[in-house]
Amino acid sequence: MALKLKYHNTFTLLFLLVNLSFHGNAAAQNETLAASFIFGDSLVDAGNNNYLSTLSKADVPPNGIDFKASGGNPTGRFTNGRTISDIVGEELGQPNYAVPYLAPNATGKAILNGVNYASGGGGILNATGSLFVNRIGMDIQIDYFNITRKEINKLLGESEAREYIMKKSLFSIIVGSNDFLNNYLIPFVSTGVRVSQNPDAFVEDMINHFRTQLKRLYQLDARKFVVSNVGPIGCIPYQRIINELNDDDCVDLANNLATQYNARLKDLLAELNDNLPGATFVLANVYDLVSELIVNYKKYGFTTASRACCGIGSGGQVAGLIPCVPTSSLCSDRYKHVFWDQYHPTEAANLILAKQIIDGDKRYVSPMNIRQLWNLLS
Repeated sequence: MALKLKYHNTFTLLFLLVNLSFHGNAAAQNETLAASFIFGDSLVDAGNNNYLSTLSKADVPPNGIDFKASGGNPTGRFTNGRTISDIVGEELGQPNYAVPYLAPNATGKAILNGVNYASGGGGILNATGSLFVNRIGMDIQIDYFNITRKEINKLLGESEAREYIMKKSLFSIIVGSNDFLNNYLIPFVSTGVRVSQNPDAFVEDMINHFRTQLKRLYQLDARKFVVSNVGPIGCIPYQRIINELNDDDCVDLANNLATQYNARLKDLLAELNDNLPGATFVLANVYDLVSELIVNYKKYGFTTASRACCGIGSGGQVAGLIPCVPTSSLCSDRYKHVFWDQYHPTEAANLILAKQIIDGDKRYVSPMNIRQLWNLLS
């Protein structure tokens, strides 16, 4: 009798261990099933512009030279390796990068891992980036998500799809820089805009459009948002070159516009957190993060925060609208540069930025960091 009890207890223990292991694996699988939907501009474009007739492309070497998933071949990412969104997705356990919406493989179950709608040159306002001929602005990016949303209904059924989007999906939005750089601040082209709208009016126009766009995503069941503010655009190599500034100087007008917009964005996200039930809007303070990297670059192992690794080549100081092409000069120490080209960070800089947004404190991400937000998904 005692022997039977021993075997019974052993069997019970084994059953409990197997059961716990099964549920643990299921939990891990559920975590990796979570989707990442990415909106914005060239900072997070994963290749959508490859499928557009546009001047804003990164489909040629040496772009992507350090992107392991492609074997160092260009994918349309405007950097030498991974974007911030790529790194965040990896850190949160996604097995694959969110597929670009315009890519041929953005169909079927692939979209359940997430979709990237970002487009180089795109902005909050529809007029932004028009000099590039074609780009996908935020309004159209959300139109595309609406199409994806219906496809997820077909794949999962309406009830499960809604649960999937609301509780297992992360919405990341990095946009706004182009509305200044490739709209309000363009020499000659934007003179009419600046005459008709002072900075206050232009920023307010951006905020009103963005409010409508974020509410549209909410109406499509998005609930967990990470929204980036605009970085110190007056300090990027492009601005320093065209304004003939020293390495330590920045363009005050550009940075003042970014600061003004960022203050209004902070208020907007607080407003939405208060008024959209079940939604959580997290603000990624990219302005202060990038400023910290630029000012204290040596502390983070960089040798320069003012000169791009790729960009100055046969096209002269400002090599056209496309910042990094095969004829451009290329630095040999890519991980010692904050900037990959005249506009975009290197993968090394993106890694530092992503780490702070994922696990940082309220100086750089508030009211919680991405990992804390992620925990709300389960």
